[in-house]
Amino acid sequence: MSDPAAVTLPRFLTSPSPGWTAEADVLVVGSGIAGLTCALRLREQVDSVLLVTKTQLSAGSTAWAQGGIAAALAPEDSPAEHLDDTLVAGVGLCDEAAVEVLVTEGPARVRELIALGARFDTDAAGEITLTREGGHHRDRIAHAGGDATGAEISRALIAQLEAVRADPGIEVIENALVVDLLTSTEGSVCGATVHVIGEGEIDGIGAARARAVVLATGGLGQIYSSTTNPPVATGDGMAAALRAGAALADLEFVQFHPTVMHLGEGATGQQPLVSEAVRGEGAVLVDETGEAFMTGLHPMADLAPRDVVARAILERMEATGTDHVYLDARHLGGDFLRQRFPTIVARCLELGIDPAEELIPVAPAQHYASGGVRTDLRGRTTLPGLYACGEASCTGVHGANRLASNSLLEGLVFAHRIAEDLVARLAAGELPQGEAFDAGATGLLDARHRGDVQRTMTRGVGPLRSAGSTAEALAELAALDRTADEAEPGPSSWETTNLLHLGQVLATAAHLREETRGGHVRRDHPHHDDEGWSAHLVHVRDPEEPTGEVAVIKLDVDLAWPEDEESDQGSGADSGVGGDAVDDGEQ
Repeated sequence: MSDPAAVTLPRFLTSPSPGWTAEADVLVVGSGIAGLTCALRLREQVDSVLLVTKTQLSAGSTAWAQGGIAAALAPEDSPAEHLDDTLVAGVGLCDEAAVEVLVTEGPARVRELIALGARFDTDAAGEITLTREGGHHRDRIAHAGGDATGAEISRALIAQLEAVRADPGIEVIENALVVDLLTSTEGSVCGATVHVIGEGEIDGIGAARARAVVLATGGLGQIYSSTTNPPVATGDGMAAALRAGAALADLEFVQFHPTVMHLGEGATGQQPLVSEAVRGEGAVLVDETGEAFMTGLHPMADLAPRDVVARAILERMEATGTDHVYLDARHLGGDFLRQRFPTIVARCLELGIDPAEELIPVAPAQHYASGGVRTDLRGRTTLPGLYACGEASCTGVHGANRLASNSLLEGLVFAHRIAEDLVARLAAGELPQGEAFDAGATGLLDARHRGDVQRTMTRGVGPLRSAGSTAEALAELAALDRTADEAEPGPSSWETTNLLHLGQVLATAAHLREETRGGHVRRDHPHHDDEGWSAHLVHVRDPEEPTGEVAVIKLDVDLAWPEDEESDQGSGADSGVGGDAVDDGEQ
């Protein structure tokens, strides 16, 4: 396979000059579980925190999380068992040190969340009710409101924030889209340009200056035609970090959730999710003949890791010539379903399906980005002064495929670590406020091309890929890039251009990785290649150039497996970027 043409990206998006300035010790971008946790913890010990969020505080992906949050809370469970399940789901590419942090610190962080007011479902004795999801060998998923865990966590954290809004140490700006990161001549991040839709002095473009920036901007689901992500998930933080010179990793590992409600041919945008917890309670996948096809395919059957289940569904769809399969929850009974999954049942009924009496049509759709801005165990990126957490980050805990319900936990644990690190560094006089420089701007892709980007990514870099499909996608994206001079600056064109930029690097990674592993499935390379692809693909743009080439680095690692697995363990825990550039035939 020939290498794809190098992707070149601008340093900045075209935007008006800042008309206002805000200053803080720390700028936190995003108001999901990661951003809110970080901002609240920083407020206790840092003089000034500025939290900006793209729309309303509750509009991010956290509020849409149904299943729950995973942690070893039960007496019969252990962090070691949670670690093993995570490593297996990640198909060898997890950073074991990061997973150890996640599973050992996770229970304490969840209990702190409860102390802040989050109300998880409990049994008659008042103990947290735990359930099981795909890839877990124990009941360790704490849930709230049956299937409204994310909404409850978001509610509790926002309530804590609202209680201190009058505190002069914290400022919140809603309806604020981060356009680009600001960097100093020394290369450190010193703030961001922000576009605010509002009233008063902070309308339009402004400069938010800070000694450190925390990106908690969520995922990139809107890069595909069909996703479970909300409309705000356009990868703005990832794209801004990439343009500024931060390293991004593992972008090819996109998780397609197996059970997203199938709304018919041509359905686009955010699609209704049918939580994995439904299968955890006993629902099974069946094809159009009624055959429970997961039985015998994997020891865990319907509760196999998500990549396994999604792939099995796609194969069954191809074999039967259908565009969906079914989830059978009828035997669970109407009373149980309404009590345990009120949100899902209500949505099904809205669409004319009674899950107590009828099969639920489902098919895989984009759900989660396992890759993102590469960080170390303290949330530091490769750019001084820049941190990342939540889905925008790549901490290494997910590897090639995220274990169910580890996402909320990751945001919670690593946001806490970031806050601790920043408090210590700021108190020590580190991270002085830098002066930003402007390296010019470039044209923007018109918002009318957003659908073109989505269709290209869905066709060429969707759940099933090949050298041909990814090469075609890269060619189509390059053609769109050549038209990126026609749009007026504004939220729609900035979002569309962000999707284009991320699509180009994601498609490049998918083209280069010649194997199937986790969320990356290659028709022409259907098996793991542990010898050739025990590696991360890292993308870094030259920050010194107004329009710089994105280098792709193949970072070899030892695969990380549970101790009872035959494969050698390993870790890629450092935050630095090293390894071999993927232009030397090693791929």
